[in-house]
Amino acid sequence: MPYIDVKLAGKINIEQRREIAKGISDVIYEVAGKPRDSIYITFTEFDRTNWAKGYNILSDMDAKEGKS
Repeated sequence: MPYIDVKLAGKINIEQRREIAKGISDVIYEVAGKPRDSIYITFTEFDRTNWAKGYNILSDMDAKEGKS
């Protein structure tokens, strides 16, 4: 029973979740031979104020780059 936790800085919609889950399931099936219905995938979303790259908080980096 494979278990994959996809961690994201920011939000994705349900269609994106479906597409990612399908892609991951296909790869695990093709590479490891695990049945798709035995694969568990979770999505963990973090607010960009709670994630850093080095010493830079992602939301600060977004503000500097003019992203919202």
